Amino acid sequence: MSNFSLDEKLKAIQRYQNGTEGVKSIAKSLGINHEVLRMWIRQYEYHGIRAFEKSYTAYTASFKLDVLNYMNEYGTSPNEAAVIFKISSPGIIRKWRNQFNEDGKDALKSKKKGRSLMTTNKENIAKKQEPTEGSVEALKAEIERLKMENAYLKKLNALVQNKEKSPNKTKHK
Repeated sequence: MSNFSLDEKLKAIQRYQNGTEGVKSIAKSLGINHEVLRMWIRQYEYHGIRAFEKSYTAYTASFKLDVLNYMNEYGTSPNEAAVIFKISSPGIIRKWRNQFNEDGKDALKSKKKGRSLMTTNKENIAKKQEPTEGSVEALKAEIERLKMENAYLKKLNALVQNKEKSPNKTKHK
């Protein structure tokens, strides 16, 4: 689906408001889903031309929670809430609702964008690999460490014994 200019959206809304065409026929002529056109109409009726101003908002966790609480309190759909709160897509609200249902309030907090620093990743990996004391993983790790230490000491002992047995005879030319 292509992006429509403000003028194209307003013309489509005006065609609907004139009453000569229905939502489905206008949407078909534009090559869009009729629900998209309904959304434009509702947004325009609720906010006027400001509904189509681009906003690059990073929504706060409290705002997301307010939207979800409003939906629960008044029984509104994500589509209606998107119109009321001037959110670009009802899909965003559905995503918030799913995150909230799965992980609670903390899931609504914004996450840092971009790649994380390598030092942070190494620290996180080290923290994840450290098993808790007394756990099966911790005991297995301790056994493995002791086996490696034992093998090292045996090799060291063998080297020392070989050195004692063979005289220090090095040929120099």
